[in-house]
Amino acid sequence: MVFAIFVSFIVLLRIGELSLSRRNERWLLQHGAVEYGQRHYPWMVVLHVLFFVSLIAEYCSAGAEAIDFYLLALYFVLPALKAWTILSLGKFWNTKIYRIPDFPLVRSGPYKYFKHPNYAIVVAEIAVIPLVFRLWHTALVFSILNAVMLAVRIREENRALKA
Repeated sequence: MVFAIFVSFIVLLRIGELSLSRRNERWLLQHGAVEYGQRHYPWMVVLHVLFFVSLIAEYCSAGAEAIDFYLLALYFVLPALKAWTILSLGKFWNTKIYRIPDFPLVRSGPYKYFKHPNYAIVVAEIAVIPLVFRLWHTALVFSILNAVMLAVRIREENRALKA
């Protein structure tokens, strides 16, 4: 039961993020934004969908519900950090990579300290979410796949930031 509530909560957060992303995308395009990294974006979506499929499949095959309450508590820090990141970027936050020519880069909030704080949060989420329920296979496989995806994505984003 806890697993279903936890996964439902995360899915609802993701739906909210996608909704905000779509609203911000309209604003960005109205202000002349250029999109980068279109080729890898569908693969990133597939990766995140398969993450949830794997999470549920491994949980169902694992049997007993084992919860690591320390990691559960740690997980709830991550949405707070993501909210800080999203609020710092404001209308510039998106799940896609957009850049408005001649707009200054955001250098406040976590961007004062890290170049890509949102990606650090996603790396932690991909590991922590399955480990809350001791789903090691999903944590390991998707951490590796996410690392490959982020290598591509960060290269594209750095290209956009230089433009």
